[in-house]
Amino acid sequence: MKYIEVDEELYRYIAGKTERIGESASDIIRRLLGLSVEPVVQTTPLAVSEPSLEKVTPVVGAPASAPLNDFNTFMDDNALSQQKGAVGRFLFMLESLHARVPEQFAQVLHIQGRGRLYFGQSKQALLEASPSANPKEIGQSGFWVTTNNNTAKKRTILSEVLVQFGCDAGTAEQLAAKI
Repeated sequence: MKYIEVDEELYRYIAGKTERIGESASDIIRRLLGLSVEPVVQTTPLAVSEPSLEKVTPVVGAPASAPLNDFNTFMDDNALSQQKGAVGRFLFMLESLHARVPEQFAQVLHIQGRGRLYFGQSKQALLEASPSANPKEIGQSGFWVTTNNNTAKKRTILSEVLVQFGCDAGTAEQLAAKI
């Protein structure tokens, strides 16, 4: 694979043309250009500056040794219960997931509403998309999330994130209900 850098506006345009969760940037661009979309074993999100693995501070209670496919153990329920409010629990769960798969976490940038960004790589990007977004950084990950949604929407967003990483829909809903 070759990597290219794109500006924020172009990135949002391409990401906004996503037709299915997990669709790679290459597939989207191929489709937009009318080229054949061939299945690729490894999908690669748009080339973005991702936080390096060395800078990640693991979340307390979320050991990096637990397998990604065991979503019921990706975070510490006791630590989750100590978080303040729905926003705190939402951020904690996203931070716990980031601690498990920091190299893949950029996939969340593909999850967005109709005309609305939920995730970004800067506070400013989310504020430009929606001045009332109330963006919060997900731990020290370098990724930001909109937090002004109601609890039901936060649960929906978290469910989509978990499914994006391979969690089955039923388990994703159960975990999201903890918000």
